[in-house]
Amino acid sequence: MRFPVVLHTDDGVRFGVTVPDLPGCFSAGDTLDAALDAVLEAIDLHLEGLVEEGGEVPEPKSIATHRANPDFADGVWAAVEVDVSRFEGGAEKINITLPRSLLAKIDRYVKAHGATRSGFLAEAARAAMR
Repeated sequence: MRFPVVLHTDDGVRFGVTVPDLPGCFSAGDTLDAALDAVLEAIDLHLEGLVEEGGEVPEPKSIATHRANPDFADGVWAAVEVDVSRFEGGAEKINITLPRSLLAKIDRYVKAHGATRSGFLAEAARAAMR
């Protein structure tokens, strides 16, 4: 899942980072790269606390949506990729029934893309939850 982040600097070297979709989630670094690395850890810890308290991982809004907020004026925008799978709960095996023609289409697709049926269905399920 990609989270937009906004970076601010007073000296052009050290950066503070805010995650607009996660109120109270922020970080900093002595360089731009260090700030982006640090915000990944901040997001992970924030989401862990959120889920432990019974909350859900929020769907991030677009950078364009956040740019309208005057609190983020003059910020530098980036997006960081965060693996949120560990916050989605454990796996549960289920049996499903699909029409034979749909299953044949899925099999042709995954074969053409070098994937597996189970991997494709798992990814489709994750995408549906976003």
